[in-house]
Amino acid sequence: MNTEIQKLTESIGSVIVGKAGVIRCVIAGLLCGGHILIEDVPGVGKTQLAAALSRSVGGSFNRIQLTPDVMPSDITGFSMVNQQTFELEYRAGAAMCNFLLADEINRASPKVQSALLEVMEEHQISVDGVTHKLPVPFMVLATQNPVETYGTYHLPEAQMDRFFMRISMGYPTDEEEMQILTRTEHHNPLDNIKEPALHPEDILRLQQQVEKIFVSEPVRRYILQIVSATRSLDTLTLGASPRGSIALYKAAKAGAFLSGRDFVLPDDVRLMAESVLAHRLILSPKGKSQLGDSREVIRQVLKTVPVPMEVSK
Repeated sequence: MNTEIQKLTESIGSVIVGKAGVIRCVIAGLLCGGHILIEDVPGVGKTQLAAALSRSVGGSFNRIQLTPDVMPSDITGFSMVNQQTFELEYRAGAAMCNFLLADEINRASPKVQSALLEVMEEHQISVDGVTHKLPVPFMVLATQNPVETYGTYHLPEAQMDRFFMRISMGYPTDEEEMQILTRTEHHNPLDNIKEPALHPEDILRLQQQVEKIFVSEPVRRYILQIVSATRSLDTLTLGASPRGSIALYKAAKAGAFLSGRDFVLPDDVRLMAESVLAHRLILSPKGKSQLGDSREVIRQVLKTVPVPMEVSK
């Protein structure tokens, strides 16, 4: 593993106990310039993960608790008249940062969800005809509780597709939870990060290195076969779009980079496929009754699509 990535992983790991796979996915999303949807029950460390990432990279961090009364201007900012100069001045919203934690995105109104997703896509904010560029790198980590639906606004599947990955923290093991109790006994675990492991300019440089990772023709075809397979299943109403294949392609390159290689193996594709593709699918009634979850669809697809045996570098 790259020494800088190792430092970043260890820094986040000083706050988050276990969850090596989750940390790996978040770092992969960061290296690809993508946004992450964390779908899990309250209290498993979603906020801590986002805060640990921002502290480890030395970037600015904002958190917004999304509720039905939050306005789009809370995300994008607004213009107001300066009482001394009588000119419009821009007041930055929550999105003007490197890392934005959008807590409980499914509690925000559709207008706010649309404003946030537009910012995610464009990486800029336009207010009163003036465009404001967001800091780089810019990453949104949005959370939602998949269990509780009272008072929520379902995030449309077309908007779910804007997220690079969907991950779940999951409950810790007994041993991990014992470590959590020990860490939180005397201080906030975030205090374990004394100084950033990397800086925003380091992330931009690493992103450029990830773009140069080599992907052979057989691996490219393997990615396309996986995505194409989701479009012909009777267990799905909607398969993955080309945006999904592009995301899997990028994620596989990031996975290879995290493993210390300058070329992608089929295992890199398989490792990232569930997190990258599952939230882009819509189950049919048959799929809901037989499989219950779109993640299981990806697992079945990976079992049926033949893995390329020879990968030329």
